[in-house]
Amino acid sequence: MSAKIDPITRSVVQHRLSSVVAEMGEAMLRTSYSQILNSSRDFSAAICDTHGRLIAQADHIPVHVGALPWATLAVEKRFKDVRPGDVILLNDPYHGGSHLPDLTAFVPIFHGEQRLYWTIVRAHQSDIGGATYGGYNPTATEIWQEGLRIPPIKLYEAGHLRDDLLDMLALNVRNARDFRGDLAAMVGSARLGERRLARLFAEFGVATVAVAIESMLDAAEQQTRAVVSTWKDGVFYGEALLDDDGRGRNDIRIVAKVTKYGSDIEVDLSESDPQTTSFVNSSHANTQAAVAMAFAYLIDADIPKNSGALRPLRVVTKPGTIVHAEDGMPVTLCTSHPSNEIVEAVVKALAASCPDRAMAGWGRRFRIAIQGENPRTGRKFIWHMFQARPGGGASPCGDGWSSIGEWHTVGGIKFGSIEVDEVRFPLHFRHHEFRADSGGDGQFRGGLGVSLDLVIETEKPATANTAGDGARHGPCGLFGGKDGAPHYYRLVSPGRPPRVLRTKEVGIEILPGDCLEIRSSGGGGWGPPAKRSPEARTRDRVQGLVTDTQAVEREQ
Repeated sequence: MSAKIDPITRSVVQHRLSSVVAEMGEAMLRTSYSQILNSSRDFSAAICDTHGRLIAQADHIPVHVGALPWATLAVEKRFKDVRPGDVILLNDPYHGGSHLPDLTAFVPIFHGEQRLYWTIVRAHQSDIGGATYGGYNPTATEIWQEGLRIPPIKLYEAGHLRDDLLDMLALNVRNARDFRGDLAAMVGSARLGERRLARLFAEFGVATVAVAIESMLDAAEQQTRAVVSTWKDGVFYGEALLDDDGRGRNDIRIVAKVTKYGSDIEVDLSESDPQTTSFVNSSHANTQAAVAMAFAYLIDADIPKNSGALRPLRVVTKPGTIVHAEDGMPVTLCTSHPSNEIVEAVVKALAASCPDRAMAGWGRRFRIAIQGENPRTGRKFIWHMFQARPGGGASPCGDGWSSIGEWHTVGGIKFGSIEVDEVRFPLHFRHHEFRADSGGDGQFRGGLGVSLDLVIETEKPATANTAGDGARHGPCGLFGGKDGAPHYYRLVSPGRPPRVLRTKEVGIEILPGDCLEIRSSGGGGWGPPAKRSPEARTRDRVQGLVTDTQAVEREQ
């Protein structure tokens, strides 16, 4: 147990730490260069201590933050000579990274000569080198084909930038200007956190802050155990399926055996299918993050999501499986898939233990990246599609959120302004609205996906690649609720027959004037459809969320 501290001081310190990471995120949003960060917000900020414990995080991307303790431990193992002014980078999934596009910056926090904490920013780069632009390579059979692999390295030493190292990194990505700008934003945001913590130390004293943090972690553990102890004891099983690995291997199983006893939870994923030669494998740190996400979604929302809250949780994996790939295997898709499927399998299992907390499946990721030349500027561009977000799963509390995104982001990634994208890129969003009938039916309906028609306004052919899942299997319904509609994407090109886009392919030729017809998945339904109220069904029809066609099919 931690030393005693009055609850008011603890609360003040806790909220100050939360404000520090939130301000770090605002700095990232306002200073980063690329669309994926300053519009879609694909970044996270956190504070860890030197033992790898997560102290505070902002409401950003859960799959990022859940892996940061493992990244911190990798940094601690690599460097024993950390000094004030150092900045450490990593992205390697086998050194605590998520996937190669997610670059992480660490700034050490000192008080005098004592090193206490790290302020950390993890941000998805618009390109990280490798065989394909945009960071995803469905054809990769090893991690070296996916991009630049960075173990823990020092970008700054005692405040001095290593220009030669930065030049080497920037030379290996396709958009060096954005990369340099985004990296500067990451370092600046982490250093902002450093200044804010120094102010906190000056106001309260380092000893008081340290005691408050220990009390915060203990309190989060106590609150979590109080919740878990009310759940049913037993051994429970859940399973989720990946569509495929893009190489002809279909229905890859994620199997969760969850043992709940008292206030402890063990999640054993050892029976999941073997790893594949495709980028749908997950690294160990990413799997730990996915399980932590699933657990966090089931405990009370107001419990701080720090390492204390995760003390009741134990995760077991087997090396060589799809959820614990061996070093060197490709893993770039892992933050989306199998992360979503891991969450789904764990939630399905625990639905038998805490049915009043479990939610139906959320939509899966189906990303498109386009590379081409902008005729307005003559410059090359890389654009990542964050529009047409899928729907969230329904819960015992109500219908799922429409166009909220996937389970691994839970709304943290935004699709940004359509108008801004049309100004920055040669794109025209001809049609963007909720996709009727996409949410799974149930007592509570799944959130809707989106219908998007996107016209490419280049003057020269462009190239696209896709990375995702969920075109065969829609998000699962729960307790009698129906599955959400799966994704359906196709390319419509004048003079050529339309073709359905697969979730994992490269080298898609897009001609000037071509249209991408995107129909994203809806979330799963919760509870028997017969229990949905007549008022809710009338509202759905009036608002155009459900068509008469679906109503007839349901009645039949």
